[in-house]
Amino acid sequence: MGTIKLKNIRTYSYHGCLLEEGKIGSDYSVDLEIKADLRKSCVSDDLKDTVDYVLLNKIVVEEMDIRSHLLEHVAKRIITRVFNEIPEVSRILLGVSKLNPPIGGDVEAVTVEFEEYRS
Repeated sequence: MGTIKLKNIRTYSYHGCLLEEGKIGSDYSVDLEIKADLRKSCVSDDLKDTVDYVLLNKIVVEEMDIRSHLLEHVAKRIITRVFNEIPEVSRILLGVSKLNPPIGGDVEAVTVEFEEYRS
């Protein structure tokens, strides 16, 4: 088993329950960690034998572009797509953060985290 991590994928997205959030948007950060069997790629040095992190990033960016009211909803979409499109992934740890959320306080970020295993 091995781990691939994409840290601090930055997007400008339009998630949130407030009408203004859908119009104005805000900054987001996504951390994605996957587990997969990377032993073959360690020997072959061939992209086809590993999990392509370019595809992982593409999935995150595309799903972050689709408006959701809740961070939980967009996170679940990312997890579902990774499992559906990359059969080698056995576990996902995902954090989706809204930076400087409009919650009436000095808060750097609000984050939802999920850990899911392939069933």
